[in-house]
Amino acid sequence: MPDSKITMTSSRPYLVRAFNEWILDNDCTPYIVVDAGVQGVQVPTEHVANGQIVLNISPGAVRGLVIGNGALEFSARFGGVPMQVFIPLQAVMAVYAKENGEGMVFGSEPGSPDPEGPGGKDSESGSSDSGQGGDRPSGRPTLKVVK
Repeated sequence: MPDSKITMTSSRPYLVRAFNEWILDNDCTPYIVVDAGVQGVQVPTEHVANGQIVLNISPGAVRGLVIGNGALEFSARFGGVPMQVFIPLQAVMAVYAKENGEGMVFGSEPGSPDPEGPGGKDSESGSSDSGQGGDRPSGRPTLKVVK
């Protein structure tokens, strides 16, 4: 193979679309974990905890879901208030099924901006929602990086 490097586009949009479809095909509820500190993220800030927000992107929860190559967007109601949500795909940290935690946690890709933002990378998705005591809310799916 020649020494020249072939530049490829980000695989994240393809993986987010594929995992969303796979989760729905298995009659589960797709959730995404979003780094709310990434520039361009438009989410309800009152639901952001520890710089992250977990969003249900199932057809029953959102309208007009579009997972493009650069961003994910939809409209939804939060506390009865309609909002247009816009998420650059580098801000999507994970996609998983609510019922069993099956899914994928994303790392950084070569050539793309780091999704961490100014807050760093120490916390995963376990502390995104407000929980009842302890380190992790009961019944919450656990995500881990599998190499």
